Amino acid sequence: MSRYTGPSWKLSRRLGVSLSGTGKELARRPYAPGDHGQGRRGKVSEYGTQLREKQKLRFTYGMTERQFANLFIKAGKIRKGTHGTNFLVLLERRLDNMVYRLGLATTRRQARQLVNHGHITVDGKRVDIPSYEVKVGQEIAVRDKSKKLVIIQAAVEAVVGRPAYVEFDADNLKGSLVRLPEREDLDADIDESLIVEYYNKL
Repeated sequence: MSRYTGPSWKLSRRLGVSLSGTGKELARRPYAPGDHGQGRRGKVSEYGTQLREKQKLRFTYGMTERQFANLFIKAGKIRKGTHGTNFLVLLERRLDNMVYRLGLATTRRQARQLVNHGHITVDGKRVDIPSYEVKVGQEIAVRDKSKKLVIIQAAVEAVVGRPAYVEFDADNLKGSLVRLPEREDLDADIDESLIVEYYNKL
């Protein structure tokens, strides 16, 4: 299954969550798109609730179904911690997400584009794979030739705060993952137990 490339705002409204992280999608129209978006809807089944939660998380990180499912399987092989939390941590460690968390991009989609176009290095080596798994202590930086890019400069200036598990040097446009995220560091609006239930039923 290919990656979703349709209108992200409409998808955000359908899922009831801001996929960009800005909240702008739901500010003006906090209801589902379409003629019946503001109307009454039938009761959602247990499966429907689980699927919705899975889709919400998958689209937030901008992944294909295959990538998402494979990462879920990988999380289940980690002995320490719960399956759901390990899954969320693996999602956070993706390079495109780390670029977003460091504030080098305003959205994950923009961060993925920066990685794809070769503007990002890991420990001094250019990495153009968004799904690259960042390890604790690795240095993520902007290539010297890319430091004057307007979108990067604008993103850094617009940052209000960064997660506690990353550190960032704004002068040199580089940062790192200083520790693995804890569950309390991650999105409280996501119920990962529903996603675990969804895949366990397949």
